[in-house]
Amino acid sequence: MKKTLLSVIVPAYKQAQTIVKDLENIERVLSQIRYDYEIICVVDGKVDKTYEKAKKIKSSKIKVIGYKTNRGKGYAVRYGMARARGGLIAFIDAGMEIDPNGLRMILEHMEWYEADIIVGSKRHPVSQVDYPLDRRIISLLYQLFVRVFTGLSVRDTQAGLKIFRRKVVESVLPRLIVKRYCFDLEMLVVSRHLGFKRIYEAPIKLSYRMDDLSHAFKLKDFFKSSGLWGSFLDTLAIIYRLRFLKYYDDNNKRKWVYDKELDMRINVG
Repeated sequence: MKKTLLSVIVPAYKQAQTIVKDLENIERVLSQIRYDYEIICVVDGKVDKTYEKAKKIKSSKIKVIGYKTNRGKGYAVRYGMARARGGLIAFIDAGMEIDPNGLRMILEHMEWYEADIIVGSKRHPVSQVDYPLDRRIISLLYQLFVRVFTGLSVRDTQAGLKIFRRKVVESVLPRLIVKRYCFDLEMLVVSRHLGFKRIYEAPIKLSYRMDDLSHAFKLKDFFKSSGLWGSFLDTLAIIYRLRFLKYYDDNNKRKWVYDKELDMRINVG
């Protein structure tokens, strides 16, 4: 694994104020690892100056790509993964709520466990996370729901730091459909469904911005939150495709068609 190229996908939406610092911080961390690496920043909609500012960074290790219309984090990660060259492919959210030093941690865990996937987890016993009780309760209930109906025994599917072996990405990516709220969950559920069961968690250090700690995460306002409600509906759809439609099965490969933008054959149902 010492010669393996690591690809790190950084989805970015309306991050003009932080994107330069974000990418420089990620490159600083990766420059200290023993892997060769590439950083692929995917600007999810050219709606502000994020793309222009990111393109000004002078580094041979950083590639900035994007498209005009916002399509959601899931699509952005998928778009970047389709262009990644690495034998290991990770993604980390822009904005640096998650400490980029976590990239080194998930790499170490990948080696220790000889894993297919390592998931950065807020609920790992040694994670350093400070977030509200309401959000903790919602997270716990959500993960119990996911475990019962998908069999996925991961305590935190939604934190924006994960790493995959290339063989997992190549098998899973064409089957995905979620573009916004639950891309992470769908990728993990499909991976497990296809037999990639060596999925382990790693600790992260996470600091929520104060403007994120809003009514959107209060239990009493659950149905007023488009994000939480959208995530719940996406989760139900994933379970339906998995358990009833058998959408993710190999038998559906005959329905795959070539997607020019992703440059691969994908499942369109």
